Amino acid sequence: MLGSLTGCGGHGGAPADGPPAAGRTPAVAHAPSHPAPAPPATLAPGPGGLTPVFAHGARTGEKVVALTFDADMTAAEGPRAAAGERFDNPGLIDLLRDLEVPATVFMTGRWADEYPAQARSIGADPLFEVANHSYSHYAYTSPCYGLPTVAKDDMRADAARAFASFRKAGVRNTVPYLRFPGGCYDDASLRALAPEKVTAVQWDVISGDAFATDAEAVAEQVLNGVKPGSLVVMHCTRSAAPVTDEAVRQVVPELRRQGYRFVKVSDLIRTAAGS
Repeated sequence: MLGSLTGCGGHGGAPADGPPAAGRTPAVAHAPSHPAPAPPATLAPGPGGLTPVFAHGARTGEKVVALTFDADMTAAEGPRAAAGERFDNPGLIDLLRDLEVPATVFMTGRWADEYPAQARSIGADPLFEVANHSYSHYAYTSPCYGLPTVAKDDMRADAARAFASFRKAGVRNTVPYLRFPGGCYDDASLRALAPEKVTAVQWDVISGDAFATDAEAVAEQVLNGVKPGSLVVMHCTRSAAPVTDEAVRQVVPELRRQGYRFVKVSDLIRTAAGS
């Protein structure tokens, strides 16, 4: 793992200019009512009130799979972005739209700060949902793939700062899920994040796309690992995962041929939570 996008209005008859005729009650136009969407499902706290951890959906029943994409950028990589390194991958997002594949994007707050228009576009698209991948992409426990480490007392603030970056960028379709940088966590980090009331989301299929150069090998690893309810981790960073879009081109039609349906993480959690 690296170290891993409307308004409605009613219309009724417009009243004539001027006051209503005597004895008549002016018509009142009402916008059509729409039920508010259900909040994203979360899991109940773990033992001792720890942040719950989710790794995959049900293994029985419908063949569903969730593709997830980590939009990684650490707090210290601003100079590299300024020098021209691309931590985004708009072509991958466009490909998912073309293939009509719903997905969950785990975004760092620093990535949203660097690419606010892209973050807003992803969050505005009902095909996607945006989840938290920390602000800094620094590890919440150590060792973790050589990542710098967030102090225990700063973990909650780091996660909250990412959500603040999403709000600043105008990101909609956010969900209360967090993926730990590097996937590394311990009881101390689960305890520190408990007040945020998020569900920690891991995976059961590692795509191996980070720093990969062989798209076929990435696709084969995904296809060999997927089971009903699987949660696949991939990346949305051109410079560090340059073949992800090509691997997706191979994975999606083959899984559909095998009878799989693509869903978001929230769909898997909703089923697991029984809601």
